[in-house]
Amino acid sequence: MQSSKRFAILAAGVVLLSAPTLAQDMMRNVDLASPMFTKADMTRGEVEAAAKAAGGAADFSGKSLNGLDLSGLDLKGANFRAARLNNAKLAGANLDGAALDQVWALAADFSGASLSKASLFASQLQGAKFDGADFSGARVAADLSRASLRNAKFKNADLAADMKNQSMGLMRVVLKSADLRGANFENANLARADLQFSNLSGANLTGASLVGAEAGGADFRGAILDHTNVDDVDLSSARIDAAQEKAFAGASNLQRAFKE
Repeated sequence: MQSSKRFAILAAGVVLLSAPTLAQDMMRNVDLASPMFTKADMTRGEVEAAAKAAGGAADFSGKSLNGLDLSGLDLKGANFRAARLNNAKLAGANLDGAALDQVWALAADFSGASLSKASLFASQLQGAKFDGADFSGARVAADLSRASLRNAKFKNADLAADMKNQSMGLMRVVLKSADLRGANFENANLARADLQFSNLSGANLTGASLVGAEAGGADFRGAILDHTNVDDVDLSSARIDAAQEKAFAGASNLQRAFKE
C-alpha cells in the first residue's frame, strides 16, 4: 500500500508529455479511483479563506481538491504545484500568475477562468474544459489532449517545447484531439507542439510560431495565418483551405494535406 501511494505521488509530480507510451504506462499504474485523486481534503470555504489570508500567495501544493466547486474564486498567484483538481470546477476563477505545474485536473472545468501569466508545466489536463479561458502570457507545457478550448486566448503565450532538460523526455504542450475552434494564438510560441487531430477552425494564428509542430489530421480551415511561421509543420492528412496553401508553403507533407 505504501509503495503504491509513493508511486502515485511521484506520478503526480512528473509527467512525460512527449513519450506517449511512457505516459500511458504511468496512467495505467496510477489508481485514479483512489481517494488521492477523487476526494478533497479541504472545503470551498477553507480554500477561499486560505486565499484571502495569504493575500495572493496561498499554498495549495500537493493538496487533494478533487471535485470542489471553486468557481469565481480569486486565486491569483496561488501555488497549486502537484495538487489534484480532478473534476473540480474553477469556472471564472482568477488564476493569474498561479503555479499549476504538475497538477492533475482531469475533466476539470476552467471555463472563462483567467490564467494570465500562469505556469502549467508537466500538468495532466486531459478532457478539461477551458472554453473562453485567458492564457495570455502563460507558460503552457501540459497534456491537454481532448480538452475543450473554444475561443480561449493564448496571446503571447509560450507553449513551445522545453529544449533545456530532456533527460525524461521532451516536455511540450500536447493538444491532441483538442477543440481549439476560434482560439486566439496571436504571437504565441507553439514550436514543436503536438496538434495532431486538433480542431483549429477559425483560430487566429497571427504572428504565431508553429515551427516543427506535429499537426497530422488537424483542421486549419478558416484559421488566420498572417505572418505565421509554419516551417516544418507536419500537415499529413491535415485539412486546410485551398487559399491557405501559400501560407503553408514552408510546411512539410503539404502535398498530403486535404485541400478544400
